[in-house]
Amino acid sequence: MGTENFRQLAAYNHWANLRLYGAALELPEEAYRRSTGVFFGSLHGTLNHLLLTDRIWLKRLTGTGEHPDRLDAILHDDRRDLLRARMAEDARLNELVESYTGADLMEPIAYQTTSGKPYRQPRQDILLHLFNHQTHHRGQAHACCSILTGSEPPSLDLLAFQRGVPAPNLG
Repeated sequence: MGTENFRQLAAYNHWANLRLYGAALELPEEAYRRSTGVFFGSLHGTLNHLLLTDRIWLKRLTGTGEHPDRLDAILHDDRRDLLRARMAEDARLNELVESYTGADLMEPIAYQTTSGKPYRQPRQDILLHLFNHQTHHRGQAHACCSILTGSEPPSLDLLAFQRGVPAPNLG
């Protein structure tokens, strides 16, 4: 994959997060925090997990930023604070991806897992994992919205993004 593919994935990631948070913000507080049986329990737990794993990967890629030590940590209890942090992390990820050249994508990055196991992988493989991980857990969060409302949440399809379907203005 080339730099343009990763730039598109970063932009899509931000768009999909806006659409998902738009749906999450419309839910009553009790529903937003209700356990739905997904891996991180609730919509709130899942959205927190997505933010913290991006922070972990961005710290590994850049050497800067926060690095939570538990995959189920609640970084922000208030969902508006979580939204602001998510938007800041999306901007950070977009800026980072924009700065990469093709050679940067091939460069091997050494890091340790949260359990301390060392690995070394090309930057592009790490980015592919980061975006795939986001999609995986956003799918769980999307299912939470469907379960909690009994209706279809907004589409998060890449094709919808490519076709210009708008994201809500949550600023």
